[in-house]
Amino acid sequence: MTPELWQKLTDTSQGPVIVEHKLSEADVKGPFAEKIPAKMEDMKDLQALGYTGPKEKLAEQFHMSPQLLVALNPDQNFEKPGDTILVANVASGDLKQKAARIEVDKGKQVLKVYDKSETLLAVYPVTAGSAEKPAPDGVLKVQSVSKNPTYRYNPDYAFKGVKSQEPFTIKPGPNNPVGLAWIGLNKEGYGIHGTPEPSKVSKSESHGCIRLTNWDALQLASIVSKGVSVEFRGDERERASRKDTRRTAKRGRR
Repeated sequence: MTPELWQKLTDTSQGPVIVEHKLSEADVKGPFAEKIPAKMEDMKDLQALGYTGPKEKLAEQFHMSPQLLVALNPDQNFEKPGDTILVANVASGDLKQKAARIEVDKGKQVLKVYDKSETLLAVYPVTAGSAEKPAPDGVLKVQSVSKNPTYRYNPDYAFKGVKSQEPFTIKPGPNNPVGLAWIGLNKEGYGIHGTPEPSKVSKSESHGCIRLTNWDALQLASIVSKGVSVEFRGDERERASRKDTRRTAKRGRR
C-alpha cells in the first residue's frame, strides 16, 4: 500500500466511514423468525424466512456483519426506536442506468454490469459455481426477475445434504436459500440470486448458480430485464489454482 494508492482509494469516497443512525419503528419491527433451520427440508414448514432479529436486519441494511455492528455499539440491544447507533456509511438506492449486458468471471468470482454504451455500471463479488456443480459456460439470457421470491427445490438438482426425493417449496424472506432476489436464466435451474449468508460470498461454493449478497442482488434486479445477456468467462479451475497459490504462499510465510 503506497501513499499514492491510498489517496486514489480515499478519493473514491466522500464523507465519514461511520455515521449515526436513529432507530425507527420499522428498523426494530418484526415479525422475526425464532430460528432458521440448517436443512432445506426443515425450512419448508416455516411461514416465512424472515430475519432472526433487529440485529441481523440492521447489519444487512448497512452492509455489515452482525459482529461489526455489535462491536460499534457494545451497549445496544437494537430494540428501542429512537436510540442512536453507529453504522457503516454505505451507498443506497438503485442505479440510474439499465443493464444491457452482464459478465461473470468464474475464476475471479466477479460480476460486472454494463449499459448499452458499454459503460461499466457496477462490479459485485460473487460465488459462481463449484467443481462439483460448475456455473454455466457461454452466453445465456435473463428469463425472469423476481424480488422476495419463493424457492422451489427440484430433487433432480441432487444438492449435497438434501435427502428429499420429492419437490418442495420454501416461503420468501431474506433467509430464503436464494435470498431477496432471483434473476432466472434460460437454462433450467440456473440463476443469479441473493443469499442469507453474505459473509460467504466469494469465499464458499454454490450449486452452480451465481450468488450475491442480498443488497447487491436487489440492486442488480432493479436494473435488469428479460433478454439481457449474461456472458460467463473463466472457469472453476482458475479459481482453484488461485486458492492453491494462496495456500502455498501462507505455508511459505510460516
